[in-house]
Amino acid sequence: MTTKLVVGLDGHASGQRALDHACRLAKLIGECEIVVAYIVEWSPFSFQTAEENAQRHKRREQEIATANERVVEPAVATVAKAGIQVRGVVRHGDVSQALIAVSTDEGAEQIIVARASEGGFAQRLFGSSTSNLVMSSNVPVTVVS
Repeated sequence: MTTKLVVGLDGHASGQRALDHACRLAKLIGECEIVVAYIVEWSPFSFQTAEENAQRHKRREQEIATANERVVEPAVATVAKAGIQVRGVVRHGDVSQALIAVSTDEGAEQIIVARASEGGFAQRLFGSSTSNLVMSSNVPVTVVS
């Protein structure tokens, strides 16, 4: 049976530290797959016209493509070169809720995130998102410094 680890990336050096830690764990575990996740904060609660919703949907699709190209695909390529099974996902939503959903969908054993960053995902995790993730997750959460 393959063990799965979910790694939350932010596109900064802190996300790379989380990914490096996950790679070390994957090598220790043996049969392991890393799921690289990038979460674009996105609130579903908005009251807009049909035209505004269409524009929002288009912007959402552009954000997914950009996150895949700039963050997820390079991370996946790096991990794959190390001989570790890896896949990438991009989701919209609340950071902690989305990472929990990814871990549930994937049947992951653990979520790995970074503690500090120049900005982005990990910086948000330093506050209430970290607490929400740690307190709400159904799997262990490792916060890498």
